[in-house]
Amino acid sequence: MAKSKFEYVKVFENEDRCLPNCWIVVRLDGKGFHRFSELHGFCKPNDKRSLNVMTAAAKTVMKEFRDIVISYGQSDEFSFVFRKSTNLYNRRSSKLMSNTCSLFSSSYVYHWREHFPDVELTYPPSFDGRVVLYPTDQNLRDYLSWRQADCHINNLYNTVFWALVQKGGMTTTQAEDRLKGSLSADKNEILFQFGINYNDEPEVYKKGTILLYTVDCSENIVDSGDKKHKKAKPKLESLHTDLIREDFWRGNPDLLH
Repeated sequence: MAKSKFEYVKVFENEDRCLPNCWIVVRLDGKGFHRFSELHGFCKPNDKRSLNVMTAAAKTVMKEFRDIVISYGQSDEFSFVFRKSTNLYNRRSSKLMSNTCSLFSSSYVYHWREHFPDVELTYPPSFDGRVVLYPTDQNLRDYLSWRQADCHINNLYNTVFWALVQKGGMTTTQAEDRLKGSLSADKNEILFQFGINYNDEPEVYKKGTILLYTVDCSENIVDSGDKKHKKAKPKLESLHTDLIREDFWRGNPDLLH
């Protein structure tokens, strides 16, 4: 591009490169999704269709940006973890956040009809984003565990809340008052009264969704003579398991490398 006398304005751009050797997490949250879910008739306390369209959008993002090593989603949020060594967009946080957010938002709309075939979008959904850096592997693991703990706490509350409304005949205000100051044991006791065992609830509701690439080593064929070597292709998998458990990380030893 030819230079002009106006090019000096570039000096006003903020140099927002992320620190090197840090995990980069881009977390997206639905903007005004309480209203969005009501207008589009989401099932309460959980809507599998909504979670599926979120996961479909997240998979699109991961397939586009292969420097994302793991993602975690629950409700109307998704966290994307870029590897420490990534140099995508020269590690500029604004570029990472805006490109991740825009692709996720457009993919959400793109996949909507697949999961809500009978529900017309009344207005375009939107997501806000933030970039957070984590310097150590343990920091990153604690972050993911924190988001999963948040998933459990919110889902337990919502499950009890809507049981009181839908099965107990309470108003939303009465249900809120009933749950004020209640502990997990209290909430589980209420669910038992309605014949609900929280442990039997689907794992995706209690633990959220983990997306990561795995490789089936059995697909590799060892070179022998004039035989060609077949390289296994990474597969993007969706899991619903405990991130706090050591066996998850032992089962994926290369995830944080």
